[in-house]
Amino acid sequence: MRAFLRLLLALLALLALPSPAAAKPRVVATVPSLAAVARDVAGEDAEVSALVLPTQDPHWVDARPNLALELSRADLLLVVGLDLEVGWLPNLQTGSRNAAIQRGGKGYLDVSQFVNLREAPTAPVDRSQGDIHPGGNPHFLHDPRSVEAIAYGIARKLGELDPDHAAAYLTRAQTLAVTLARKIPEWEARLAPLRGMKLVAYHKSWPYAEAWLGFEIVEYVEPKPGIPPNPAHVAQVLGAMRRHGVPAIIEEAYYSDATVEQISERTGAKILRIPGGVHFVEGETYVEHMEEFVGLLAQLVPGGAP
Repeated sequence: MRAFLRLLLALLALLALPSPAAAKPRVVATVPSLAAVARDVAGEDAEVSALVLPTQDPHWVDARPNLALELSRADLLLVVGLDLEVGWLPNLQTGSRNAAIQRGGKGYLDVSQFVNLREAPTAPVDRSQGDIHPGGNPHFLHDPRSVEAIAYGIARKLGELDPDHAAAYLTRAQTLAVTLARKIPEWEARLAPLRGMKLVAYHKSWPYAEAWLGFEIVEYVEPKPGIPPNPAHVAQVLGAMRRHGVPAIIEEAYYSDATVEQISERTGAKILRIPGGVHFVEGETYVEHMEEFVGLLAQLVPGGAP
């Protein structure tokens, strides 16, 4: 009887112990700007990481084994989609052996479905046309107006995977939406003088920013997306810049092509190197990244920052 009582007391003591906390969902985003939006939504209830660094071109990433390992532990994979990651992500997904984060899996979310897409080809495309995206241009994170719907989409998906925190995810998405609703008019007012301004860009990354802010890209340094410039095309770019009085060339910092320097020297145009994405590992938020983006473009405003 005494042995039975001791066993019963031991069992009751075990039952009284708090149950171990459930592991937080692991969210992996392909690019750092998308990871930053996810972190705003996840808060302390999920762990968020990014596969790509802001210094890397997200079209071409070395599919290293450590990235496959990171995906093997993921509960949710967030992709930009529109074939932005097609050159490297599928191999990592296969290598991860994680069924949940395969295309169509319960832990896979393509956020392009939440965006009003631009530049979707209306005719068949092939590789001779360069790095053309058949579903539309994937650089929508340059337009903050796209982010509210993306944030809510992430919140709903996280809520499916983690129902205990579903309400918290939606609340944080709403907080981000409110912040953007306040900041976007401020940014638009600051950059209003750019409307109608003619610019040159290195890569076709800017149709969403063009539509948002009203500037116009009259020529690209790349003759076709993803194709390095050649002398004949550079001459064409120089001619367009002189005809339109182009004051600046914009490019994402991970390109840093020497041709841009040469064009700048020959035309006097300013080079605006835009960070390739949020400095996620340093804790920068999407809104802070956009503040930096707007500040760089503000250099083109008469009387703006030098």
